[in-house]
Amino acid sequence: MELLRQTGVESSSHASFVDGRWHAGRGSAWSSASPIDGQPLGEVAGLDPSQFSVAVESATAAFHEWRLVPAPVRGELVRRIGDELRAAKPLLAELVTIESGKILQEGLGEVQEMIDICDFAVGLSRQLYGLTMPSERAGHRLMEQWHPLGPVGVISAFNFPVAVWSWNAMLAVVCGNPVLWKPSEKTPLSAVAAMAVAQRAVSAFDSAPPGLLQLVLGDRSIGQTMAENHAIPLVSATGSTAMGKSVSQTVAARLGRSLLELGGNNAAIVMPSADLDLAARAILFSAVGTCGQRCTSMRRLLVHEDVSDSLLAKLRAAWQRIPIGNPLEAGTLVGPLIDRAAFEAMERALDEAADSGGEIEGGRRKTDGVPAGGHYVQPALVRIDPAAAVLQRETFAPILYWMTFRDLDEAIAIQNGVPQGLSSSIFTLNAREAERFLSPAGSDCGLANVNIGTSGAEIGGAFGGEKETGGGRESGSDAWRNYMRRATNTINYSAHLPLAQGIRFEL
Repeated sequence: MELLRQTGVESSSHASFVDGRWHAGRGSAWSSASPIDGQPLGEVAGLDPSQFSVAVESATAAFHEWRLVPAPVRGELVRRIGDELRAAKPLLAELVTIESGKILQEGLGEVQEMIDICDFAVGLSRQLYGLTMPSERAGHRLMEQWHPLGPVGVISAFNFPVAVWSWNAMLAVVCGNPVLWKPSEKTPLSAVAAMAVAQRAVSAFDSAPPGLLQLVLGDRSIGQTMAENHAIPLVSATGSTAMGKSVSQTVAARLGRSLLELGGNNAAIVMPSADLDLAARAILFSAVGTCGQRCTSMRRLLVHEDVSDSLLAKLRAAWQRIPIGNPLEAGTLVGPLIDRAAFEAMERALDEAADSGGEIEGGRRKTDGVPAGGHYVQPALVRIDPAAAVLQRETFAPILYWMTFRDLDEAIAIQNGVPQGLSSSIFTLNAREAERFLSPAGSDCGLANVNIGTSGAEIGGAFGGEKETGGGRESGSDAWRNYMRRATNTINYSAHLPLAQGIRFEL
């Protein structure tokens, strides 16, 4: 909490940042509490509709200025934001851990992601390339340019309370756009701190208008208002599939753009040739990291029947040794679930798995050696039939369902046979099996890995998935194009006017 004291924010109720100033919200209010021990962290008041309208107006005014600032200059601002994040990394990571419950190592990793995307975006600011194409008409040049799109709305989730905003915001800013950020109601103070750190750079940057980066706290109604607003051409939303469907339908009704990164129901396939020790280590992090509360967490494990017993023995041994407890303490690998609702969802899923014939190991509430007031659980291993209905849904908790298969085609069919399509892995030392998995007839996910787990993507590659995961791509590669509009230009530098396709149209 030291970082919040350093930011100069008067109190957590003055937590929205609009038009270059911190504001006390006049909308719905709620209490932020730490999942570590249930202790309150502060009262938060969201914006009301009129305050949100001011934020949109400020963003629109900022867009008219910022789009004319040269992209490399915009990149310089992002470089400075990255420097501020480097200085604030230990304190911001601690706050992320306190408010989200992820272990401190993961909190540090999340802030490092923010720094990394700043570095990526700085380089990108000199690489917003268009194309020049040959024209079929003599004396003509055909080309395309990418222009700033407009104010971008970002809706982020509790499990990555600051990094996902940065994936969007740093790219949007170098592309010439202001950003309005609505964070999760479960982790508002991490967002306040991250915004305050970024504003240290923005406020000292002469070319940056007041509405360039804004924080709009509120409940789901603020997200709905953002989705409805015609002045926000792109809404990027990270969270549940249900939330994404609501946002996308609202945005589509006004013919706006959505960038959706939604639920995952991720699977790993373990072949007979796999390095089982390596696989067991990768599976452990993917299944129980962040207490199973990553969109890329491993939910399903498909093991070839020839190595099932060997791998299961390794996983059982690992599951029994997992250090569970206060995520701020060194050595802890699994902290608490975010809240009671998450714990109850885990219990319901395990009950359904048991009703479907699942054999459950672990999954119990943990009370010894952990802070009182938090929802700590023993991660669960569940042997289950691939046809069980519970496997079709994502439960945001450390439950790993495992099943056996006989050949790779069967495993790929099981893996792909769910509505979600985010992340996937295969463990094999056979090049043919690896290439088959990565081929058009293999994994149908946006992320397909070989000999690593389903979690832990780097910012250099575009992040996102298919089917009910939403189809959006954030972070690296060419994800920058989401935040721009394309213009195709034809320039006639001749004294003639030939028409395309050889059409003759003369009086």
